[in-house]
Amino acid sequence: MVDFQSPTKTIYTNPPCNVSTSSSHLRYTLLNLKDKSLTHKSLLLMEISSLSKTVALLVLLLATLTTLSLGQGNRGSGSGTRLGYYRSSCPRAESIVQSVVRFAVQANPTIAPGLLRMFFHDCFVNGCDASILIDGPSTEKTAGPNSLLRGFEVIDAAKSQLETTCPGVVSCADIVALAARDSVVLTGGRSWQVRLGRRDGLVSQASDTANLPAFNDPISVQIRKFADKGLNTQDLVTLVGGHTIGTAACALFSYRLYNFNNTNGPDPDINPAFLPQLRALCPNGGDALRRVALDTGSDNSFRNSFYENLRNGRGVIESDAKLWSDRRTQRFVQRYFGGRGQTGSRFNAEFGRAMVKMGNVEVKTGTQGEIRRVCTATN
Repeated sequence: MVDFQSPTKTIYTNPPCNVSTSSSHLRYTLLNLKDKSLTHKSLLLMEISSLSKTVALLVLLLATLTTLSLGQGNRGSGSGTRLGYYRSSCPRAESIVQSVVRFAVQANPTIAPGLLRMFFHDCFVNGCDASILIDGPSTEKTAGPNSLLRGFEVIDAAKSQLETTCPGVVSCADIVALAARDSVVLTGGRSWQVRLGRRDGLVSQASDTANLPAFNDPISVQIRKFADKGLNTQDLVTLVGGHTIGTAACALFSYRLYNFNNTNGPDPDINPAFLPQLRALCPNGGDALRRVALDTGSDNSFRNSFYENLRNGRGVIESDAKLWSDRRTQRFVQRYFGGRGQTGSRFNAEFGRAMVKMGNVEVKTGTQGEIRRVCTATN
């Protein structure tokens, strides 16, 4: 063991022996040790520096992945929305919307499917941001796919009451989401919890509706349009099940009855026994705006009979009918109509799940967008 004392003193070793050393030799030894110490420090600093760079790179990578995750998450994960969002700021928000929707649906049952479609059409264009509500000469509301939607006055009535109760708090986008859920419940469907906290969009353009799913889209196109919103094939089949309530104008499907694909005959997917019924409702050259139930016998009742009708060749619009004739979607249709005596509980549960997922497509939260004072115009 070596005991270093002052540079001018003797260095003792164990066992004791007298070792005489010069001052210069001792200084050289100390300097050498100092150099070694500095070398070790340098190496240590280099290691720390290298480690710091590695940590920094890892942090940067994590931040990037987090950003990407949040960007994708807004498609359907509910990032930025949550349950009980208005619990403190506007505790009666949900009950006020529910009351307004109930009154409207009881007075006019066709309001329910209108509000459900409105939510779907809103979410598929720039996310669930109530851009479909804005008035103007070239807004989403004026686009062809939205021209027959109904229920806008219900949203306005709910907003008016909410502004009286808690001004500047509840977004129009959240009102649309709640109204869609309440419409399903009022027609016999199962309820689900709605995540809230959406903010209202600032832009509404009719041209942006071009990518809405159309009544004559092939299955491959439908799958792609849903996938673009982070929704899978099961979500597609589930959400289209919302057609169990509501109607379609003859103009959207009469081509299937008389001259499908220029064949001078009907669409072969239509059950021959169902064809006369549709032709009686929509005669060739007749009223193009006449409404026909999308789910025969169940246009005001939310249930899984829609899928059974698809299986039986009783799908009214082409895009619906193709869900049964294409193997990619048929298995989900089969899963939902169930067997004899089944009530469609699986469909009801899955519909709520899919609505939550769609309801968080590209939502605006935090400082994005605004809380409109009236739903028909930006602030």
